[in-house]
Amino acid sequence: MMQIYLNGELTHTACSTLLELIEELALDGKRFAVEKNEIIIPKSKLAQTTLCAEDQIEIIHAVGGG
Repeated sequence: MMQIYLNGELTHTACSTLLELIEELALDGKRFAVEKNEIIIPKSKLAQTTLCAEDQIEIIHAVGGG
């Protein structure tokens, strides 16, 4: 387990990559953007992007409407 900051809140996770975190949060297949330490991470790079202790992760959900 390590501590990361997820949307500003201290969170404990066993995930080792951003893709694992997205799957754990049940966001797979939904519209969202991910930022790690103030850098936007393309969805194609989520599986290769590792999480480290104290990382600052921001996940922005896209909300549809009309």
